[in-house]
Amino acid sequence: MIKNLGYRKLSKTGSHRRAMFANMASSLLINEKIKTTLPKAMDLRRFADHVITSAKKGDWAEVRRSTRNNKTAYNKVFEVIAVRYKDRNGGFTKILRIGPRKGDAAEMVLVKLTE
Repeated sequence: MIKNLGYRKLSKTGSHRRAMFANMASSLLINEKIKTTLPKAMDLRRFADHVITSAKKGDWAEVRRSTRNNKTAYNKVFEVIAVRYKDRNGGFTKILRIGPRKGDAAEMVLVKLTE
């Protein structure tokens, strides 16, 4: 009996989903905030928290794999973000609703790194 899978498919293949979240996580780590839709943001939060936790543990390979060899994001997560959150156990991102998108009324949110 198949139960809840625990993640959203977002009408994308597995490789497309992984690439999308790696790119979104890299943008989030570089800019410290991004604008996206609510379902993507909910899954991005899990992905980004895993990247930051891996950086705090010193897992270089996992962070490199998760940021798709984006050197700017890779360096920033180790030099700035992991140091900033060294005493925090989780909850590195915050999701703020900013209203519906004009074209299709999709719920838009702002994903930010917490202070």
